[in-house]
Amino acid sequence: MLKTEHPTLDIEETIWRSGAKFIAGIDEVGVGSLAGPVTAAAVVLTSTDDHSWFEEVNDSKKLSPARRAILHKEICNSAIFSIGWSSNEEVDLVGISEARRQACIRALSSLSVSPDAVISDALQLPWPNVTSVIRADSKSISVAAASIVAKVVRDSWMVDACERLPGYGFCKHKGYLTAKHKQALYARGPSSIHRLTWSPIAEWSFSD
Repeated sequence: MLKTEHPTLDIEETIWRSGAKFIAGIDEVGVGSLAGPVTAAAVVLTSTDDHSWFEEVNDSKKLSPARRAILHKEICNSAIFSIGWSSNEEVDLVGISEARRQACIRALSSLSVSPDAVISDALQLPWPNVTSVIRADSKSISVAAASIVAKVVRDSWMVDACERLPGYGFCKHKGYLTAKHKQALYARGPSSIHRLTWSPIAEWSFSD
């Protein structure tokens, strides 16, 4: 039986031993969505932190919405965190890679402390002392925590958008391409939060 991968503090502990005090784990969500923003979260840990949620956090995609909501509250009540955004218009303007970076930089810049080091989920950032790790949200506790915070915050934003822009089903699919989203999009045309340069939107004609 294969052992299930679970985040640890191994990466953080290596960085703390190098002399860093504040480590920010950062992750972003909404990358593959056809609508809505890219949302990044940064969560800061120190070597003296010992939060109860350390044993429970994981890549947000591996957790149920109910579990994410509980952990989100616990993380935000006990750790330094911040959020950064990149709008759908910015994604269209600069491309998804740069939009991801900008959302992350905004999250890091908004922290109440200046992190000595950053752990990112396979994303190179123009920030000092960044350790980029593939699937970091499944390996690093700080990045897993950031993935949960980003996911809950963005999902809430998309639920609000669902109320403002009814008929697209944003409450359910959060902007990702599903059969019902595709059907609604083709019937109604793109909304103000859709990414117009993305396929299939860019290839479709919505004129009468």
